[in-house]
Amino acid sequence: MPTMPDGCTPWPDEFAARYRAAGHWRGNTLDTLLRGWAMAYAPRTALVHDGTRLTYGNLNRRVDRVAAGFRLRGLRAGQRVVVQLPDVPELVVTAFALMRVGAAPVFCPLSYRTAEVAHVVRVTEAVGYVGPAVHQGFDHTAMAADIAARGPFLRRVFTYEPPAAASPYGGLATDVSGCHYFPLGSVDAPPDAPLARGAGQVAFFLPSGGAPGAPRLVARTHDDYAYQTRAAAEAASLTEDDVYLAAPPAGPGFASGCPGVVGVLSVGGTVVQAHDPDPAACLATVGRERVTVASVASADAERWLDVLSAVRSDVSSLRLVQLAGAPVSGAVAERMGRAWGCRLQQVFGRAEGPLVLTRPAGPDGTALTARGRPLSPDDEIRIVGPDGADVPDGETGELLARGPYTVRGYYRAPEDDARRFTHDGFFRTGDLARRTPDGDLVMAGRVADAP
Repeated sequence: MPTMPDGCTPWPDEFAARYRAAGHWRGNTLDTLLRGWAMAYAPRTALVHDGTRLTYGNLNRRVDRVAAGFRLRGLRAGQRVVVQLPDVPELVVTAFALMRVGAAPVFCPLSYRTAEVAHVVRVTEAVGYVGPAVHQGFDHTAMAADIAARGPFLRRVFTYEPPAAASPYGGLATDVSGCHYFPLGSVDAPPDAPLARGAGQVAFFLPSGGAPGAPRLVARTHDDYAYQTRAAAEAASLTEDDVYLAAPPAGPGFASGCPGVVGVLSVGGTVVQAHDPDPAACLATVGRERVTVASVASADAERWLDVLSAVRSDVSSLRLVQLAGAPVSGAVAERMGRAWGCRLQQVFGRAEGPLVLTRPAGPDGTALTARGRPLSPDDEIRIVGPDGADVPDGETGELLARGPYTVRGYYRAPEDDARRFTHDGFFRTGDLARRTPDGDLVMAGRVADAP
């Protein structure tokens, strides 16, 4: 059975063998891991969203039934499905259910419009789309219908909010292009036998910026992503007693990976989904759910500080706040630590890899001055000058990386691969960095011509 489809760049055999021998890659698909977590933590709360609370057992059963419903509606192993949902339980259920079918979700931010989504559909040959009927005034169903009418691939659309007009076919409607439309809530059937698949296969695709209308796509395998999220959970010292909130837009829902939904579930913790980016609403959620770990976009850090002093929210449950994205000043980080009475963890990463972060058990000052160290002991880091030669520690250059969760190429983008990856497999991040005498990385902006 092939491990990766045409258009993906696999890890060379010698590196794959090394990562397996080190115990990084353990041969489990993400949806199979969910079955194990459901057995181990069945009565514990896995997901919280507004008034909805799903236990691990209920989450796994729901994934089973939705996977069978997707198969009943024509989705098959090896296909790709665009997923463009807000951070709600249906996002998690849909992602795991598609993987259980053997299909690969292609995650797109809600901000993507026709140009970006049409490009993603065309490159991945996506046969399905899962998204809200309408979100913040934008008609996602009409967008999907337009894309379906203009191309040969997209033929099944699943709407998170059912259309107002009921179909005489039990929720099924078909347009002139032959595209079928289903309310996502109608996707349900008795579970069937699980499929046998390899952990080296693509679990899902992530977008990675690029020119308007043409995002590059990153293929993540079950093995590499399971390792990243497991290691990130360890780096955050997560346990089953933790309650985790990824405040939008700090983490793109299911696939944030630092540790994200998968990392929290791997230890039996609870994920709180809050799709309202308003700091006051997020801080109220922290108090109500007794959140212990929160991930906050570094660009919003000062807004959170201002709101906290105004609303006097109870944040005494917090033990760790992750600052994700561009670096914040040491002064802001210090103010946050004092105001929230907890440890800070700087987090920096890209869809391609690597993930760099400070450790909660490290010196207090590290999170104020640096972004930390790469996640894995098998991350290989180079900092190079304009001539491609390594620069001495303390000097600034472009950060290059390769490792067990850093991809070796984009999906079906050979021209981008030639610019962004070296001949020996290092990813050119486009980020400027320097290495301190202690081995920590300090980020210093972007290379001038980096996309």
